[in-house]
Amino acid sequence: MSSSSQRQPRLWPSHVQYISAPRYHPSVPGPVRSFLISGTNPAPQKIPISSPSTSLVRVRYITEPSHPARGQNGLFAVRKIPPRSHIIDYIGEVHCQDRVDSDYDLSLFRSEDGDNVGVDASVMGNEARFVNDYRGIRSKPNAVFVESRTLQGELRMSIWSSKDPVQKGDEILVSYGKNWWRSRTAQTNALPNFASSKTSP
Repeated sequence: MSSSSQRQPRLWPSHVQYISAPRYHPSVPGPVRSFLISGTNPAPQKIPISSPSTSLVRVRYITEPSHPARGQNGLFAVRKIPPRSHIIDYIGEVHCQDRVDSDYDLSLFRSEDGDNVGVDASVMGNEARFVNDYRGIRSKPNAVFVESRTLQGELRMSIWSSKDPVQKGDEILVSYGKNWWRSRTAQTNALPNFASSKTSP
């Protein structure tokens, strides 16, 4: 399915291009790109699902006064999601650049030659870019980032449910990881409001 064949979701920020398949930046070397698209590695293959993963989630504006990302967006389940199930791929621009200023850049792969491959959803991406960190919302995440290959063989970073089911209407929450928070602390000399900068439209 091409990136232009899916309808842009409601609440989508005007400055971000909606895509449903990765875009490859020229900074990704040819051999690395070939490996990402069709190579083999220990990453598991996604379990086939009967409907597009985006049908499991929706972007919702957060109004709860106690929520750390109040006034911004989050990712919510539109139906019950079983434990350890694929929810959605984290789609963005695949690159080999140092993008320390992006709050939407995830590490995907490091080649033997030292190429660090990231997926940046700051200017283009899908619904997964709105997933929030669990801190200040729940006692623990209900979803995790998992490196996996599609049935066609492309390496992607995906969001999967954890060992417990995600109930309909629940916000899908992950851990951004200590390195993410540490880098933001170093930049601002103070920890930012949880999830606020990453979910800003």
